[in-house]
Amino acid sequence: MSDQPQFTVKIDQNKYLPEGGREVHAIVSVESAGGVAAAAPAAQAAEVIIIDTSGSMTYPDTKLRAAIAAAQTAVDTLRDGVMFAVVSGSNSAKMVFPQQAALVPANERNRAAAKAALKRLTAQGGTAIGSWLRLADQLFDPYQAGVRHAILLTDGKNQHESPEELQAVLARCAGRFVCDCRGVGTDWEVAELRKVANALLGTVDIVADPADLVADFRAMTQAAMGKAVADVALRVWTPQTARLKFVKQVMPNVQDLSAMRAETAPQAGDYPLGAWGAESRDYQICVEVPPGEVGKELRAAWVKLVVPGGPGQEAQVLATGNVLAQWTDDEALSTKINARVAHYTGQSELADVIQEGLAARRDGDLDTATARLGRAVKLADEAGNEAVTAALRKVVDVLDPATGTVRLKANVEKADEMSLDTTSTKTVRTRKDETVRTRRSEV
Repeated sequence: MSDQPQFTVKIDQNKYLPEGGREVHAIVSVESAGGVAAAAPAAQAAEVIIIDTSGSMTYPDTKLRAAIAAAQTAVDTLRDGVMFAVVSGSNSAKMVFPQQAALVPANERNRAAAKAALKRLTAQGGTAIGSWLRLADQLFDPYQAGVRHAILLTDGKNQHESPEELQAVLARCAGRFVCDCRGVGTDWEVAELRKVANALLGTVDIVADPADLVADFRAMTQAAMGKAVADVALRVWTPQTARLKFVKQVMPNVQDLSAMRAETAPQAGDYPLGAWGAESRDYQICVEVPPGEVGKELRAAWVKLVVPGGPGQEAQVLATGNVLAQWTDDEALSTKINARVAHYTGQSELADVIQEGLAARRDGDLDTATARLGRAVKLADEAGNEAVTAALRKVVDVLDPATGTVRLKANVEKADEMSLDTTSTKTVRTRKDETVRTRRSEV
């Protein structure tokens, strides 16, 4: 696998625990380099573009026209030989190109035919996202050894199937392909589309102005074309007496992976990370261990980055790292918090308080909304998360960012509120001048 990126794992933590201490936190930084020029061999990559063609896409009709142009751009961005299809979704899913339910290789003839078929799209009917994903899963089925990526665009709520039906489809599709989700306009639900994106290890974002769809689709397709390893997992082993409390992705966005664990061996489980190219991502793990004697050191977790093998096959180990715990009576050692652990703990809280604040605002609980969004302003300011700070300033008037003193704006554009919601989980890395922080009394 000479064209595969080279992976490294770095662990950031303060291993020292006070007497009686139980919780070990660590940031696992995974970086891959090389392999981009080759990327995945064309036959090992598959792309499905799913466009909402429900009736609301014609209100205004600029949405449908922009979606067609964006899908055409995505088709043009595919590398030669990548297997692809275009699907339209309303009450049910239909093939746009090719006509039969199969993927075809990207070449000059098939690209031209796909773009011509897209021009003929019309919009009618409702929205049943689960049925769209079921067809995508069927199309990807023969290509499970390769990089599998879907783009899903919708402008509305999933009104024509039950939440249970959608959940069943997500459970079926999890781990079988990655799906980046986009909502155009403001008549869709962020929480609903985030649920789809999280289950399928993708991203969710708002494209408030249909004119921005073309650039967004081009960027998503280019990113997918840069992936070189189809399925990577974080394998975490913990001692028999320990308990893994959570595993979260914390960079480039916050996503709790804890519920996605697949048991692989006694005391070990895999957490899916999706496809990789040349990139870096950070993960936070928290392990609860029984207290040890002063001076004792323990391996609280053994982290491996793996490409899981098929039935009866060994996993390919790409990189490893250790999370340690050592008990000390030296307060200066045990009260230091690793800067990256502190930073990402704050970023995870930032995502939570923004979503809680927006929910409270929608429910008319203005006191809670003010408190939560004020806390968000303070956390975003501390982290240097300028994108979130800018999004917050469209929803609240910031009186003092250092203390999180804010006033809710009386009139907020719905697009600004939804943009803050989708931006809430996007994180930034620690400022370079940070070293360590000391545990405060409230920690």
